[in-house]
Amino acid sequence: MNKKTISIILLAIFIITSALTLANVFLNDTNTELNQTGTLTIGNKTVHYENAGKCLEVIDGNTIQVYGVGRVQLTQVDVIKEGPSFNQAKNFVSEKCLGKTVYLDIDDKQPKDKYDRTLAVVYTNDTNINKELLDNNLAKMSYFEPSEFKKGLN
Repeated sequence: MNKKTISIILLAIFIITSALTLANVFLNDTNTELNQTGTLTIGNKTVHYENAGKCLEVIDGNTIQVYGVGRVQLTQVDVIKEGPSFNQAKNFVSEKCLGKTVYLDIDDKQPKDKYDRTLAVVYTNDTNINKELLDNNLAKMSYFEPSEFKKGLN
């Protein structure tokens, strides 16, 4: 190989390495406001959360994908899989959560379900999503134990 070919190969390796390094920097979640505990005030009630992140995807009416957390199952909530309420619940959760920061009150007594999803009450800045699904008859109560949450998510 001549010097020109070697120089081009080295330049390509340098560019690829630099691009991968930059991509890694931009993909890391460096927002210090997220992924830590805190409190929110919703209405006149103060709620505590253990984690937060951007909702990247709404899987169905009670399962979302959260950046830095993974799949989150809205605890104590069961969306009826048949009928119009299934799509209404998914649309409601999409409208409230998709692309927004969500705050997770993770169940201390059972933080994961058998599918390795995080079990949590999900909040936005002004809404308890789990409770709103129940209050709007888009889901039914699915209480189980052990759980830190009382029946009815109070």
